[in-house]
Amino acid sequence: MTSIELNGPVNILVVEGLTMMDASPFIDDIRAAAPPGSTVEVVSGLRDAFAHAGDVEVMLGILNEDFFAAAPNLRWIHATASGVDMFMFERFVESDVVLTGEKGLVGGHLADTGWGLLLALTRQIHTAVRLGPDAWNHRVEMRRNEIELAGLTMGLVGFGGTGREMARRAVAFGMKTIAVDWFPAAPDHGVVEVWGPDRLDDLLAQADVVSVNLPLTDQTHAMFDSDLFAKMKPGSYLVNVTRGEIVDGDALVAALRSGHLAGAALDVAPGEPLPPEHPLFHLPNVAMTPHTAGASQLRAPRNVARFVRNLVNAQSGLPFEGVVDKRAGF
Repeated sequence: MTSIELNGPVNILVVEGLTMMDASPFIDDIRAAAPPGSTVEVVSGLRDAFAHAGDVEVMLGILNEDFFAAAPNLRWIHATASGVDMFMFERFVESDVVLTGEKGLVGGHLADTGWGLLLALTRQIHTAVRLGPDAWNHRVEMRRNEIELAGLTMGLVGFGGTGREMARRAVAFGMKTIAVDWFPAAPDHGVVEVWGPDRLDDLLAQADVVSVNLPLTDQTHAMFDSDLFAKMKPGSYLVNVTRGEIVDGDALVAALRSGHLAGAALDVAPGEPLPPEHPLFHLPNVAMTPHTAGASQLRAPRNVARFVRNLVNAQSGLPFEGVVDKRAGF
């Protein structure tokens, strides 16, 4: 299903959380877009949402299996999470509940973080920050390890919203950009070629920087393992700001320790939050942030605006924006 029909009042539940900490600026717009007579309730988290589970028909937020089991009247949820793997439990996937979300809305700020971390590595900024005042005594070593990105090749594994935003920034830095995607796509945003997955090995062999821009699904879980890392160009860099579990953590550490990878720019990691003793915190060729790339002052307004448009569409017989294919997982 790509939409639902709203022909009368509905009960709408808005769940605040990490990506929408304060829903109050948006409630008037939601009420104005909802069918006349609708109720709009706001709660501060999923735990508080259970009090409304029996009545909710339309939801803005996230859910889990327990909440879904307690919400028999739910017809549509608009996710406040860009990665929707948390929704992919069997009972929800098999249901008629429509899932929409932030498809295509979050790539810009994810790419900003990816590029920030990549530049921290290639310009040795992360080393200077780590060493503090002692960095002056390591200037020769730092300069020896700095590289310029102009003229190098970026390989995008996944050419959706985040991949396209990574590509736009790569062009600004004078990089050649190639991509692999599982759906046919025309080259744009400065990408020279978009190949099918049968040419992933070719991309890995050519790219000086590999950016992972994929959803987490059964097919992509631990996709970047020791075999794929071995196929990457020696001395290349990995960027991952999407989902940590796409990468095999042990294989990544081994590739970094051996020097086969020059560095990793990470906002996500498998098994996060990692324990303090985890090697990724201590390897000198890693720049890592604690899954904060999803933050932006524009994120919640953009996503709620889509939810509001979809409320209007549901009363006009029009398809929703940002529909998630529950069987595909994205």
